[in-house]
Amino acid sequence: MATTPPSQQNSHQDFLDAHNRARVEVGVQPLVWNKTVANYALKYAHERYGDCNMEHSMGPYGENLAEGWGILSGVDAVGIGDFTGQAAVNLWVRERPFYDPSSNTCVGGECRHYTQVVWRNSVRLGCARGRCSNGSWFISCNYDPPGNFIGQRPY
Repeated sequence: MATTPPSQQNSHQDFLDAHNRARVEVGVQPLVWNKTVANYALKYAHERYGDCNMEHSMGPYGENLAEGWGILSGVDAVGIGDFTGQAAVNLWVRERPFYDPSSNTCVGGECRHYTQVVWRNSVRLGCARGRCSNGSWFISCNYDPPGNFIGQRPY
């Protein structure tokens, strides 16, 4: 089976497709790309260049962050030096088994990145990827309107 080269897994369409595959599985509307939200994500990714700390921007949008060195393939990291946007979204979506819809909680692991990906009220997406000073990749995806409100269900 042919795979898409890493350099071609970072377009806004790649980010959208990865998000929307997860969203269709739970019956929520697809996200659309928004340049304003994407510019916000890019500005924040550039701000993190020096340290790449996984600190949220505390801005007006929902936000998922990832940092990585290689492309995840199964449980092995390959292609050291290139961590794609698509791989970052896949990491967040892999939290799905930890979300328990009956209790609306995370059980046995983190799930809030996943619930932001599938948050029913989020409609606009903007993501960016930047190289950190240590050589890793920093990825920020922002969601408008934001999600993950205590007591509310993602879908």
